[in-house]
Amino acid sequence: MTTVGTELPPASGAWREGDDPGRRRFLRLPGPLRLEAGGELPDVRIAYETWGELNADASNAVLVLHALTGDSHVSGPAGDGHATAGWWDTLVGPGRALDPAHWFVVAPNVVGGCQGSTGPSSPGPDGRPWGSRFPFLTVRDSVAAETALADELGVRRWACVVGGSMGGMRALEWAATEPDRVDRLFLLACPAATTADQIGWVAPQLAAIRGDAGWRGGDYYDAPAGQGPHLGLGVARRMAHLSYRSAFELETRFGRKAQPGEDPWSGGRFAVESYLDHHAAKLVRRFDAGSYVRLTEMMNSHDVGRGRGGVPGGLARVRARTLVAGISSDRLYPVEQQAELADGIPGSGPVRLVESPYGHDGFLVEAATVGALLGELLAEPVSSG
Repeated sequence: MTTVGTELPPASGAWREGDDPGRRRFLRLPGPLRLEAGGELPDVRIAYETWGELNADASNAVLVLHALTGDSHVSGPAGDGHATAGWWDTLVGPGRALDPAHWFVVAPNVVGGCQGSTGPSSPGPDGRPWGSRFPFLTVRDSVAAETALADELGVRRWACVVGGSMGGMRALEWAATEPDRVDRLFLLACPAATTADQIGWVAPQLAAIRGDAGWRGGDYYDAPAGQGPHLGLGVARRMAHLSYRSAFELETRFGRKAQPGEDPWSGGRFAVESYLDHHAAKLVRRFDAGSYVRLTEMMNSHDVGRGRGGVPGGLARVRARTLVAGISSDRLYPVEQQAELADGIPGSGPVRLVESPYGHDGFLVEAATVGALLGELLAEPVSSG
């Protein structure tokens, strides 16, 4: 298998205590996080990054929420503390839709994640990594934690909440759970509720991780390099990446070509297999298998209508001026699901279609179109509420 780098992969690619914080700032919640499924998570820390300054009347704050394997590093280069460059660098910066000269941009690492916020790799009350003891979380739990962050930053209302994929689930829950605290809402490539098909997509991913001998029931953080659940996490990433791209793109880009220097008829790989191997090898060095499991379960729990009279009741709670966009070739969260959001949210216009051959990942790849849509929403007037 082709790998990134020559060293054995670490037991976990998580940011750990003592690592360089990079641009991260940290907030500890003032009390335990009470969980929707029951129980609580004590001593919760949120890692976050900001760009720009909060203005005098605190009216320019924008919350940007990341997808499954994202983090707080929305913008900026790779470097000390940050394994990769900003994942939405094209949206945040001078002259871009979220120009720090005008907007105060806040990006937290989700609770349950692995890049500074409390998650399975973090120390538990006894100082040992939480591991298998880390509790089940829902999207609403992440909103509860981020509400405390907003309070600490002095943000009573977000000028806009932005998210795609899992970040879109979180953004939608923000607007439904705290409707008086969200002025505008930008939803990309996400559903009102996770479907059986989407739960089915991830079931073998979770099975691959849990079936890895290095998983050790979720308590692998002290394992030597090369003996964590990197094989299972790599398989999960390969499966996921197929759902993130379109069949058209893969066929156009790779077809039936062999990987250069290899013969698939004698143990070698097709080019598309090498491509998936490459993405798997990258992820295991920057992400944590425990967080992958817990956050995938969190996505499976997503249902804006739970306890609210079903999806129509959940969407009706949203008061924000809303723009919903879908990716034309998305086979993970197809456009029909974004149409359901647009039809059900009172302050939304019709769903906007982003034409792209790149599948679900088009919400990240099609930067110019996404930036233009966000700029359009930010120019919309909102009620003074």
